[in-house]
Amino acid sequence: MFVFKKIKFGLLLAFSLFLFSCLETSIINTSVSPDKSLKLEIHSENNSIYYSLYKNNKPIIDKSMLGLKTDKFEFSNNIQILGISKSSKNEDWTQVWGEEKIIKDNHNEVALNLLSLDTNLKMTLRFRLFNDGLGFRYELMDQNGLDEYNIMNELTEFNFSEDSNSWWIPAYAYRRYEFLYANTLISEISRDKFSELVEYLNGPRIGPEAVQTPFTTQRKDGITIAIHEANLTNYSSMTLKADGTKNMTCDLIPWSDGVKVKANGALNSPWRTIIVGNNPSEIVMSTLTLNLNEPNKLENTDWIEPGKYIGLWWEMIGTNQSSWGSGPHHGAKTDKVLDYLEFGSKYGFDGVLVEGWNLGWDENWCCTGDGEDFKFYEPHPEFDNKKVAQVAEDLGIRLVGHHETGTQIKNYESQLEEAFKYCQDHGIRVVKTGYVNDGSQNIKRIDDNGDLHMEWHHGQYMVEHFRKVLETAAKYEVSIVVHEPIKDTGLRRTYPNMVSREGARGQEFNGFMPTDYNNKPNHTTILPFTRLLSSPMDYTPGIFNLKEYRYNSNDDRTINKNHHIPSTISKELALYVVIYAPMQMAADLPQNYEGHPAFQFILDVPTDWDKSIAINGEIGEYITMARKDVNSDDWYLGSITNEKDRSITVSFSFLEPNKSYNATIYKDPNGGGWLKNPEKVVIENMVVDYTTLYKMNLPEGGGQAIKFTPVK
Repeated sequence: MFVFKKIKFGLLLAFSLFLFSCLETSIINTSVSPDKSLKLEIHSENNSIYYSLYKNNKPIIDKSMLGLKTDKFEFSNNIQILGISKSSKNEDWTQVWGEEKIIKDNHNEVALNLLSLDTNLKMTLRFRLFNDGLGFRYELMDQNGLDEYNIMNELTEFNFSEDSNSWWIPAYAYRRYEFLYANTLISEISRDKFSELVEYLNGPRIGPEAVQTPFTTQRKDGITIAIHEANLTNYSSMTLKADGTKNMTCDLIPWSDGVKVKANGALNSPWRTIIVGNNPSEIVMSTLTLNLNEPNKLENTDWIEPGKYIGLWWEMIGTNQSSWGSGPHHGAKTDKVLDYLEFGSKYGFDGVLVEGWNLGWDENWCCTGDGEDFKFYEPHPEFDNKKVAQVAEDLGIRLVGHHETGTQIKNYESQLEEAFKYCQDHGIRVVKTGYVNDGSQNIKRIDDNGDLHMEWHHGQYMVEHFRKVLETAAKYEVSIVVHEPIKDTGLRRTYPNMVSREGARGQEFNGFMPTDYNNKPNHTTILPFTRLLSSPMDYTPGIFNLKEYRYNSNDDRTINKNHHIPSTISKELALYVVIYAPMQMAADLPQNYEGHPAFQFILDVPTDWDKSIAINGEIGEYITMARKDVNSDDWYLGSITNEKDRSITVSFSFLEPNKSYNATIYKDPNGGGWLKNPEKVVIENMVVDYTTLYKMNLPEGGGQAIKFTPVK
């Protein structure tokens, strides 16, 4: 009897201590990832909701507030929890194209059903915990009293447990995403710091101190965290506001009247995503963003075909020998386009991009949104669209269309149907769109009353515009490659005709910027851990003429010695593996490829993959990627470094066991690098297998590319 009472007393004491502990820590629910490496804690304190996140039992996100404020109601305090439900999912789904053919969706979900005691409105706060991170969003369902309203603020916080090293680009700046990355502590983020470290941010200081997402930080213990969003729909883009501490808050890009999101009825916010890995290489492999998007909505996707293209582009933006507009140097002349088609067909390319084919390039098209109206189905008199379309069909190669809008949104939307019908009629299955405008809050919007308003590039107005373009393109079976885009948030799963975006400083900056101001060798070693976490990128690799390539002007055909691309040919080849895009461009001029032995790698490398593996990498230092072709047993590897030379030992354990492979290796010469012998390539062959340990020597700014073919 004494023993029984003692046990009862012990259980009561333990329960009391547990209850007291819960009251003290305000934890109302916990969840773990399927592999138990991540733990989510949900807190309720003073009738408000908070969350915290742990990796390997270490706190990585301290208690952070959640909530919404509108002009009619709030879900930030005085909230009652009506119920909590849990569920799990573990299934595979197949991509139309991608870095991985099969994606595993394995997560544990917690849903909080909430009631605002002030308004009697209900909201669901939904969390999904994956092995590679956490996603959560706000869900407002249809209910009485929820009609037209404006979201004025989203209170989501990201209170990091450590003031860590971070890589970031500024928001509310004049060039959208097209900046080099700053590397500072979280607490050091500011536009003044960016001006000091990277480039001076000219123009008016509009908006708060904030950074674009994906935003990546690495702790002292190596744990790497990236904040972004998924399924950005009918909402405004999220930036992260910095306040000089290690804490950051959600900051939504506003409309011109200060409203963040204009809504009517039910609304799901985008998922707020926290990708987590033990090291940088692990976050590269995350599929969380894709898993938080809706499944493919297109009934037929047979017309969506990954591939490679060449095009009439580099000779305008890189070499300065042709122009977009009319005149003696106009590039998009029929005979020149036919030459590109013949070259592309000869070497098995899938498409030829033609820029400057249409009307609208002759007056102030760049870069303020004030130029003449572009015409999207009226060819330039020097471009015989019917002849070009027929020759392309005869040669078995497609044209890649081009719609530069100059951010004249009303003009473009008025022509959307006719523009994509034109593409369908002329066999154009891919269109590159452009939104060149280097102002800050500089997108012109005309309201129903005819009044002019100036909007941000990343606000809800442009989010909805880009969706309209994408859906219209799908209607006419056209895929889109967007330049000067808004960020991708995994929408390519729902609309797989969203094949690629620029959305960062790409190769073009190496073309028109002098050496002191172009991309640095470390830039492409930062992108895989930041920008590329959101989507494929149209970086346009493959430049072979790296030093004396740019004329002083269209008329002055002398070489400008102030231009030098910070790369090597071997690194340019490696970028086809490191920087993923289902539509990859061989960006250089045809004459620089013809007869060059390294051109073979560009011809061989696929753009659709069965598997991808981040073998190693440190942010801003180096990265090695391996990918398996979806249509064969071939593997490809790309490895690149920053300004430092380094030796890396790479295991080929990703290869199939008990099988030998012929490895064709493209590498820089001894003593080479981006400053010395960047255009020399050493090509070697060796037989390897999954047990091979390969020592790779990468010179400054260099790289290696390898093709593995099974020995038959």
